[in-house]
Amino acid sequence: MESIQAIKQRFGIIGNTRALNRAIEKAIQVAPTDISVLVTGESGVGKESIPKIIHQLSHRKHNKYIAVNCGAIPEGTIDSELFGHEKGSFTGATQTREGYFEVADGGTIFLDEVGELPLTTQVRLLRVLENGEFLKVGSSKVQKTNVRIVAATNVNMFEAIEKEKFREDLFYRLSTVDIHLPPLRDRQEDIHLLFRKFASDFALKYKMPTIKLTDAAVQMLLKHRWAGNIRQLRNIAEQLSVLEQNRTISAETLKSYLPATSSNLPAVIKTSKAESDFSSEREILYKVLFDMKSDLNDLKKLTLELMKNGNTKDVEKNNESLIQKIYGNDEDDAEYEEDTVDNNEVLSIPEHAVKRDALDTIPDKYHFAEEIEEEETLSLQDKELELIKKSLERHQGKRKLAAAELGISERTLYRKIKQYDL
Repeated sequence: MESIQAIKQRFGIIGNTRALNRAIEKAIQVAPTDISVLVTGESGVGKESIPKIIHQLSHRKHNKYIAVNCGAIPEGTIDSELFGHEKGSFTGATQTREGYFEVADGGTIFLDEVGELPLTTQVRLLRVLENGEFLKVGSSKVQKTNVRIVAATNVNMFEAIEKEKFREDLFYRLSTVDIHLPPLRDRQEDIHLLFRKFASDFALKYKMPTIKLTDAAVQMLLKHRWAGNIRQLRNIAEQLSVLEQNRTISAETLKSYLPATSSNLPAVIKTSKAESDFSSEREILYKVLFDMKSDLNDLKKLTLELMKNGNTKDVEKNNESLIQKIYGNDEDDAEYEEDTVDNNEVLSIPEHAVKRDALDTIPDKYHFAEEIEEEETLSLQDKELELIKKSLERHQGKRKLAAAELGISERTLYRKIKQYDL
């Protein structure tokens, strides 16, 4: 078995970071087997090197190695590219064509950006992984293939599975062994080493002296976030090699080639909505209606207690928390008490028991809740204002009855009236 250093030299890999060495070590160990491998990492970290190492160190090294960029093939033709098609199977299919799985029989296929595969293609790929069988497009004949699959992606696969963009069973088939390549910002000791290697290569390519960085420029190079990883670093080195006359690059010169970034601190992104965070006015309206229904049920319970006992004091004592929930706290602000002093007769509970016959004749005041129609053009405030106005009109301005009808406390209704200047 070749050493990690020998593999780096053979495949042109630069760096001594522990995470990079661990990834190469896993590739060396898994290469002699036929286990499926999933290479993960951000775009530009060099994921394409791992499948080459695995193929060259395997018993399949004398057979074909095919790299397929799944994100670059249109959805309508990817099945034909991977599995082939029969003549006449679709418009433009003038002859039978072999797919990559047929051509690479006995070899290795590298599926780059596998997270971009359509769901229908994922089903076909799962069958190949399970039993090595596939169907050409437009054919009913099952064909066999002996192909090793190494896949790579920069997509968060667990998020893709959660959003139903990638099949969970296929993910676990592909990721029998998971090899993760670290981003360049986590390889601080390798950044300057890689830059010097790229500068030397471009000096040889364009037949000019090699560029060098000042100490301040080196520090700036190390502090940059490198969102594009090794690919971005290579492009910066090439631009400097070609465009700069002075072969010693200062920090000011390097800064002009680096994209402007406001901060290297990671952004805190809220991924889940809070319980009270609604995505639309419709959801808010539904919540209001459900709250009204809950308060209405509480009112029914309180009324039933009055019918059974007839003693208002006992009912008030036994249902103190329920009354407080419906009608709010007794300790209101002074302005509210002054404004409601004339309406105290509404709050009094009659001493005599409520007769069932009398209750049966009371009209249903909550029928309007069944007749609310959605008006997408109205805002939530307009809907709320309209409900309050109608309720106050029905009860001739008596807030106690209006609040009971709306399923809110009288104090809440009072604040709403003050808010809308009713």
